[in-house]
Amino acid sequence: MNKKKRFPLVLVVLVLFFQSLIGITAQAADDFSVNANAGYAIDADSGKVFFNQDGDTPKGIASITKTVTAYLVLDAIKQQKITWEQEVPISEYAEKLSTVPDLSNVTLVRGQKYTVKDLFEAMIVQSANACAVALAELIAGNEHTFVNQMREQLDKWDIKDATIINASGLSNVYLKDHMYPGTQENDENLMSARDVAIIAQHLIKDFPEVLETAKIKEKTFAPNSSQPDEMKNWNVMLFDGPNYKEGVDGLKTGTTDLAGACFVGTIQKDGRRVITVILNALDQPNNENARFTETGKLMDYCLNNWSQQDVTVAGQTPTDKKELKVTEGKEKTVALAMEKPVKLWIRSDMDPNDLTIKTTLDQSLLDDNAIIAPVHKNEKIGVVSVSLTQDTLGYVQKNEGATADLVTKNEVQKASTFELIWQKITGLFS
Repeated sequence: MNKKKRFPLVLVVLVLFFQSLIGITAQAADDFSVNANAGYAIDADSGKVFFNQDGDTPKGIASITKTVTAYLVLDAIKQQKITWEQEVPISEYAEKLSTVPDLSNVTLVRGQKYTVKDLFEAMIVQSANACAVALAELIAGNEHTFVNQMREQLDKWDIKDATIINASGLSNVYLKDHMYPGTQENDENLMSARDVAIIAQHLIKDFPEVLETAKIKEKTFAPNSSQPDEMKNWNVMLFDGPNYKEGVDGLKTGTTDLAGACFVGTIQKDGRRVITVILNALDQPNNENARFTETGKLMDYCLNNWSQQDVTVAGQTPTDKKELKVTEGKEKTVALAMEKPVKLWIRSDMDPNDLTIKTTLDQSLLDDNAIIAPVHKNEKIGVVSVSLTQDTLGYVQKNEGATADLVTKNEVQKASTFELIWQKITGLFS
């Protein structure tokens, strides 16, 4: 008797418990934040934005600047303008900068032999500022011309709100007579977290070999020189300890008084790669690894709350454009369909069935919004873009998004001369 009364009560308790778990998951996905001035995260492949906390406001980025410098170095190697084994001359400016106290550096000595590879590894692993300058001088002749090239590259990526004044990310206060013309003593490089994510995405996509350098833990710089240096990667997520995270293989730290403690990170797990950005981790005064703590939380948030799912199937009719008018055909319309399934990144608290579908017709194939017969089956006549109605985060760049080709579902033969005359006659009466 008592058991029969308790059984429904146990069921109710279990149902309420699981409902609370679902509520907690949704709330966690929706209310997540990082303890930093800005945070940003994207899927490296598609550019889908997973997280945006003040990610569109330019802020100090410090040595994250070196991701742009690295891109231009790797591009110069690709274009065979320089080689990995090429010797790099060290200017008086680079030599002096390499010995400035409190700056991240390896010691450079004029007359010593350093290769492009030596300086590139030091720039990424040790965040060596003078190495960034030496590489800039090698590629462009001087740092100011190199800065112009950096700006041109950002413009190609449609980054318009960044301020770039040097190749290293240092405050101008350290550059003295070598400041970029028209800048002030306390000026620094500024970018939004979105900008940083875009640069990291291009760097990893175009030159994935950069990750082989970015994941180096420790290495001796210029072991055969008169002043070799022991380098240790500033990215503690690579090392055993509380901030270690399996799958992390980059990318770049940055620290100045203006920028605070910053980190653009990347992790590869379960066949996907996520790029994260933390600008000015606010708990840095209490936790020297605050930027990595926040990065770890952000990576977990992305990996645990976002998954890719099929939301349409091949051959599905788009809801906003089911058919297209046909002129001079045996039929007056042709049915339309999506050529392939569409996959979307979906957060755990979002409805995968609540979709926004928009078709864009290729007007070059049409005459007055109609296609002229004959029409072939599976003929591409436009593109279908699909997004989650609840998802306001979008993609990191304008040209990214989930799409499928819009094709004709069947063929429509051209009408005979008699049929065309009859269509015109009936058209007049109708």
